[in-house]
Amino acid sequence: MNLEWLQIGIFFLGTAAIGWLTYRKCRGANRAASTSNKEYFLANGGLSWVFVAGSITLTNLSTDQLVGMNGNQMALLAWWEFAAVIGLIILAKIFLPVYYKNNCTTTTELLEKKYKDKHIRAVIGGLFLLANTLIFLPALLYGGSLFMQSMFQLDINLMYLVFGFAIVGAAYAILGGLRAVAVSDTYSGVLILGMSILVVFLSLQAIGFDLSGIPKERLSMIGGNDSPIPWHTLLTGMIFIQTFYWSTNQTITQRAMAAPNLKEAQKGVFAAAGIRLLIVPAIVVIPGIVAFKLYGDIGDTAYGTIVGDILPPWLSGLFAAALAAAVLTSYNSALNSSATLYVCDIHENYVNKTPDIRKISNRVTAILVIVSISLVPLFQQADSLINLMQKLWGLVSMPILSAFIVGLLFNNVHAKAAITAVMFGTGLYAVFSFGWEPLHYIHLMLITLISCVLVALAVNRLVFRQRARLVFSDVNS
Repeated sequence: MNLEWLQIGIFFLGTAAIGWLTYRKCRGANRAASTSNKEYFLANGGLSWVFVAGSITLTNLSTDQLVGMNGNQMALLAWWEFAAVIGLIILAKIFLPVYYKNNCTTTTELLEKKYKDKHIRAVIGGLFLLANTLIFLPALLYGGSLFMQSMFQLDINLMYLVFGFAIVGAAYAILGGLRAVAVSDTYSGVLILGMSILVVFLSLQAIGFDLSGIPKERLSMIGGNDSPIPWHTLLTGMIFIQTFYWSTNQTITQRAMAAPNLKEAQKGVFAAAGIRLLIVPAIVVIPGIVAFKLYGDIGDTAYGTIVGDILPPWLSGLFAAALAAAVLTSYNSALNSSATLYVCDIHENYVNKTPDIRKISNRVTAILVIVSISLVPLFQQADSLINLMQKLWGLVSMPILSAFIVGLLFNNVHAKAAITAVMFGTGLYAVFSFGWEPLHYIHLMLITLISCVLVALAVNRLVFRQRARLVFSDVNS
């Protein structure tokens, strides 16, 4: 019993320390400027490359990766992280120069400027907002709460933990805007990465650094047709999935757009890419592989089981604080970016051009918290949290990316043609996901993307009688 209280005490101490450090860093910010979009949503361009890198890393890294990817118990899953490096480079070298040149607050603002139409901005922003609300936010609450319940072996209703995560995560987003979110992300990042590296070392130590006896397919980086990532998918849809996630997803790019200038933003993104290349692949696959040797194929329980066995009992509370930080940072980041999308893409365009930004954002955040909590029971029924998220995100990822590709590579394309293609793509991928799946879903994502681009160009020519012009040399204009 004393040990349990020690674990819980260390957990709360670690969590409180992150909150205190965040408060100290943010308390000097100019609160009078919080009524402007740039201050509240982009920290008034005040994020140094360190906080850009830290926030990007921790916004992405959460229990869905640590638990879900280790749950596959095979090295092959590291390809998601290696491919992410390419996605971050594309963000830094291709998309960020365009966002900064066009002085964008949201990624969707670029679409309004390229298509010269506010409606496409609202449609794509609305899709991002719906995806965050109905998929990402409740999944984060469920995954984090489930892990905490399992790790501490708490005999309480899961929803109590869900409420706790939701309230604390909302507090960061409501009280501090992006500045507090990014700072807490970075401090949390030091803890979660440090603890995760320790788990990798201790797990390897538990088997004497000897991987013998583990089936070759568990250690291979070349996936067969029946594997989660067949090798040929790396040549088709994988790169476009990463481009969508890292370069157009407001939750990620908002951090890079909050630097004082393009050079500082690119520096932060490259640092985040370095972390993904050198650290993240190991922490999301090695403990799971070791767990296979120790316990066999135990699926999503692999990470929690091995962490509970190898960590000294007094460290388990600190590790729980680290994982809680990972969940909270992802959750409050998604809340902040969702509020940004609503205020900038919808409210200011259709309701009030000069709203009380903090007031409206707080209301939106409160609604999102309530909705995400209410949807958690639906995710509890899923056989696989990660597989469900992959399918649901696929409904919007390639259609949205097609709007960006057409807007950047072509001139003289009617906004309604791009919107039509987005709606078509969502329907097409829904058929692939829930009806007819002739190929691996990563291949089908590429097919969906190509189909959307072709539909946009065809509708533009046949319906709106406009001939699109390819403009490689003018992509940054």
